[in-house]
Amino acid sequence: MTEITMNDLLSQENKRDPHTFFAHLRSTEPIFYVEEMNSWVLTTYEDALLLLKDPRFTKDNRKVAQGGDGGMRTLLQVDPPDHTRLRSLVSKAFTPRMIEQLRPRIQQITSELLDAVEERGSMDLITDFAYLLPITVISEMLGIPATDRLKFRAWTQAIVNQQEEETSLEAFFSYIRALLEEKRVHPGDDLTSRLVQVEENGDQLNEIELVSMIFILIVAGHETTVNLLGNGTLALLQHPDQLQLLRDDPSLIPTAVEELLRYTAPVSLSDERWANEDLELHGKLIRKGQIVVASLISANADSHQFHNGDALDITRRENQHLAFGKGIHFCLGAPLARLEGQIAFSTLIQRLPNLRLASEAEDLMWTRNPMLRGLRSLPVTF
Repeated sequence: MTEITMNDLLSQENKRDPHTFFAHLRSTEPIFYVEEMNSWVLTTYEDALLLLKDPRFTKDNRKVAQGGDGGMRTLLQVDPPDHTRLRSLVSKAFTPRMIEQLRPRIQQITSELLDAVEERGSMDLITDFAYLLPITVISEMLGIPATDRLKFRAWTQAIVNQQEEETSLEAFFSYIRALLEEKRVHPGDDLTSRLVQVEENGDQLNEIELVSMIFILIVAGHETTVNLLGNGTLALLQHPDQLQLLRDDPSLIPTAVEELLRYTAPVSLSDERWANEDLELHGKLIRKGQIVVASLISANADSHQFHNGDALDITRRENQHLAFGKGIHFCLGAPLARLEGQIAFSTLIQRLPNLRLASEAEDLMWTRNPMLRGLRSLPVTF
């Protein structure tokens, strides 16, 4: 039995080439325990699906742990009926029909970002494009002033890279509380103002839930899409045949985005579940109250589910990937991430036909976070 450590999950080598690392584990250690995370990690598609959908695993640690966390209660940390109640409050803003109405604005933002760099002939795709697109979209949905948006990058990067995490969280929550106060006094036509009104009615949402909800919408609403755009662009540049296919046939954009979500794993580990009871998997005993997570990047490359799972194929049709999870906790923002991805990649390819890497792929640095797979920067020329 090989001992897998946090360093293995965070190493630059395994972030750069996760498929080789996890292919070995799927065949030898389909489930393993990481001491530093106090977590079991599942690596096969079948087991990941079980974790994401089976009620024997709970999102709410108060059900199984002594003195479980009573702090932040986001959509990611509760089961029904709380989950149903909280999700219903925001789900209307994220239906495919509502998100489709944002298409012209997302296209406008995308075009303006490329206008700003086109004459330079080079950019850091993360800083100049992949970050600014989703943070602008989610900030406009939430009614956050344009002048405040860059603060979020510093805070979320500190949280993602697990540096000065507490200070950044404190600053982030203080900002959200001030934003809520402002919306109480001067409500606007935005999602935050609507949530404040719900909270004031008192029966649907309390203050902690409101702060937590805005926090998760900001972080999940941009950080994962940054990774999709960065990882996806890198993958296409490293697979010129696939990039050429896309240039030749732009109608492949929707399937290409699904394949990039599967292949590049913007979210590499699922969020935590707790075992509701003792259960056995692959001869290992998971005890009641223990944390279990799924390696989404491993599950999404499992050859039992995907033909040539470790190959990038933008024409792939059978693609039931788990990039957005599954079951009742399926990612609320999936329609928004998909639309942003489709517009961003199609515009990049159309506007920058000579796009190429401006550094060796081996020199690129990946963020040190077990849950997210993302680049710190991606220098390109065009």
